[in-house]
Amino acid sequence: MSRWVEGNDIRLLENGEEFYPRVFACIANAKREVVLETFILFEDKVGLQLHQALIAAARGGAQVDVTIDGWGSPDLSHDFLGSLAEAGVRVHVFDPGPRPFGWRPKLLRRMHRKIVVVDGAVAFVGGINYSADHLGDFGPEAKQDYAVEIHGPLVADIHRFCHGALAEGQRRQRHRQWWRTRRQLRAEPTALPRHGGADALFVVRDNNRHMNDIERHYRIAVRGARKRIVIANAYFFPGYRFIRELRRAAKRGVEVCLILQGQPDMQFVKTAATLLYRNLLGAGVRVFEYCERPLHGKVAVADDEWATVGSSNLDPLSLALNLEANVVIRDRDFNRQLSAKLDHLMAHACKQITVSDLGERKPWAVLHSFLAYHITRYYPAWAMALPRHEPRLFVPQALAQALAAGGKEHG
Repeated sequence: MSRWVEGNDIRLLENGEEFYPRVFACIANAKREVVLETFILFEDKVGLQLHQALIAAARGGAQVDVTIDGWGSPDLSHDFLGSLAEAGVRVHVFDPGPRPFGWRPKLLRRMHRKIVVVDGAVAFVGGINYSADHLGDFGPEAKQDYAVEIHGPLVADIHRFCHGALAEGQRRQRHRQWWRTRRQLRAEPTALPRHGGADALFVVRDNNRHMNDIERHYRIAVRGARKRIVIANAYFFPGYRFIRELRRAAKRGVEVCLILQGQPDMQFVKTAATLLYRNLLGAGVRVFEYCERPLHGKVAVADDEWATVGSSNLDPLSLALNLEANVVIRDRDFNRQLSAKLDHLMAHACKQITVSDLGERKPWAVLHSFLAYHITRYYPAWAMALPRHEPRLFVPQALAQALAAGGKEHG
């Protein structure tokens, strides 16, 4: 994990309009295997297209494993899951844990990754879920987001990780059903030939050995920047060390730009970020609020070469609780492409925030800033004390019933 791999071809995909056609086509045409992880899968027009692609892959002979989060994807119907089972698709749910008296003590720990690997040859990583609100025709609430399509040796690392996550999740399962023991994972993924000129690494955040890897790579990039940093992030309330690195970069003359939500899907997101504005603006950081629709992206560029795309926000949930995955890229062409997208947002779809926009510093605002400062300084420590979400996987009840009724031996 977290090793630089040379020789990759990485393509930026913006919003569902670019992402869904590519990923659905790759899945439907799979010959050997599909491994998919997602936080949200809804039974809407996008979810139904994915459903059809997964069934086509399974009926074509591919082994298909789909992992969803039990909190993010709670309402899939018996028919939806049953037809997947009948085709041979194996659906795993990231364990939402027991719910004593209807309360879920591990609610804040979620499987937030968005990964697809097809035939061990192509991978997709990013922030886009499988729901219609990632398409422009959804209306004013349609989300702005990004993913990458990857060809080359890095795919083997991502493939290996997905296999390991499935094996670990099943190992931790307390009660193994018989249909989960009949079919094993395929052989260990093998190395792939060079496919392009990009150096890249696959970085995850978990609750074991990689608790701060994604944030650490962000901080390394900020610390090493000499000219420019642009971060577009949906949920922005990072820790004290990250804020300190941004301030230091701005003070040494680096152009530091943040693109944050101006039309948030949840109002508290903007409220939390606003508490940090005065501190950042005072150091020379430029803050832009994206106002066309909710921003859901988690991307960044630094100078002329470094970039990242993934599922991790810069807030307590992503940095200290959730399971996340990002790709970090060193490639001038990719950096140039993503930079152009972000520059377009700042020029045509954002409002730049100034100190005058924040108004007079009233006593309550001073108190809020004080609290925000100390929360960012100490939250990683207290967040780790919350109930830990072990990566157990289970079969949803509807799928289990369909398997039992049909006598299928699909794990």
